[in-house]
Amino acid sequence: MDSDGQERYRIEGYLPKDWFHARLEMAVARVHFMKKKFADAEKCYARVIEKFAATGVVPEAIYWSAVCKYKATNDHTVLSPAAVELSQKYPGDEWTLKSGPWGH
Repeated sequence: MDSDGQERYRIEGYLPKDWFHARLEMAVARVHFMKKKFADAEKCYARVIEKFAATGVVPEAIYWSAVCKYKATNDHTVLSPAAVELSQKYPGDEWTLKSGPWGH
């Protein structure tokens, strides 16, 4: 929940410690994102990518990191490199599919 009591991210069920920490960081990033603090959100997503590379959370973090860059700059060209990275490293992943319209 954010400071206004709005649910911004949901974690359900058991997760191993590293996955749980990655999801908590994603939740913090989402709160920043929804408050239009895109630089802060991007830092959180970068931490997930760096610290939790062994989890399945990373593709989502790569996706949202690119969205933060786009929202901060309004420059659509920042999206394509993320789509390429996702398609190369995580083919078939849900977040790779979602990045499809960004071009490869």
